[in-house]
Amino acid sequence: MRVSFFFLLLSSVISLESFSQDLFWKAQLFPFFDNVEFSNSEYKIPQTMSGIQVIPEIGLKWDSVHLIGTGVNLLHEFGSSEPVDKLYLTAYYEFNRKPFRFLMGSFPRENVLDKYPRIFFQDSISYYRPNINGIFWEIRSQDDYFNVWLDWTTQVSQTVRESFFMGFSGRFNAGVLYFRHFGYMFHFAGTLDPLYNEALHDNGLFLTSAGIDLSGKTILDVLDINAGWATGVERARADKNGWFVNNGLLIETRVGYKSIGILNSLYLGEGQMTFYADHLNDLYWGDPIYRAGNYNRSDFYINFIRSKNVNLNLTYSLHFAEGRMYHEQFLKVSVNLNNLN
Repeated sequence: MRVSFFFLLLSSVISLESFSQDLFWKAQLFPFFDNVEFSNSEYKIPQTMSGIQVIPEIGLKWDSVHLIGTGVNLLHEFGSSEPVDKLYLTAYYEFNRKPFRFLMGSFPRENVLDKYPRIFFQDSISYYRPNINGIFWEIRSQDDYFNVWLDWTTQVSQTVRESFFMGFSGRFNAGVLYFRHFGYMFHFAGTLDPLYNEALHDNGLFLTSAGIDLSGKTILDVLDINAGWATGVERARADKNGWFVNNGLLIETRVGYKSIGILNSLYLGEGQMTFYADHLNDLYWGDPIYRAGNYNRSDFYINFIRSKNVNLNLTYSLHFAEGRMYHEQFLKVSVNLNNLN
């Protein structure tokens, strides 16, 4: 019995020693100032969005592949009398063993959906909806990847409609050529026990494109051009009018040298967001200027600081739509500190 107890105790000690775990911390700061000048536009309002996000996080990592993170995202809007205008909970589990990555819980959007073009998610989403509440799964090999995700955006109540995203994206590289796809379906249901029949909406958007990436192969640090076909499909079920389909060509060009660069996005086609007048941004999270149809955006940017921990970016944008030219300026600072390797 004593010998058996000794071996049981020894095996327990060895098991505890083999279970390596480490506490980690993250501290992020994200001040932003975004001045959108769209005076007299039929499709987009002029506004200034400004504030600062304070994002502390602590957690536990074990066996090098498992992680639990908890924290908050605290938003203070410039000019507000409140110390905290919005509070978002961060709490998630992550499994990360190449080539797989899996997250579930409430986790930062920028870590998983940062590659989506603005026709899917406008800039303000990163300011005011910084977290995904749901699931993300990805398989990756170098620059090739494929992922699927779910974002539960609202919980049904007497006054709030139930809504969620289901999406997927991917990229395949063949030398300097690449192919990529972005897509989602947004489900926008009714409220709890509505007084009248509320149309349930399905809103899908898909973009498939091909490109060439010559970054680092010329005198330019960044040279990337891609062209793809964007298709929006949507319906209001109660209306029984079937699906509305809107198509367009989207061409993106990125040119960068050292700390300066240009990102140009050209959309040629039909206006998106058929039911925008009924539900506004509750139903659509993309940039509403894409309702105008033909549209060009040119971002001229300077990266004053670009390092592992700090990024300071100033961008001046020219927007061409509705036969007019509009202006936008935004300044963003991102500070990221942590004790992870």
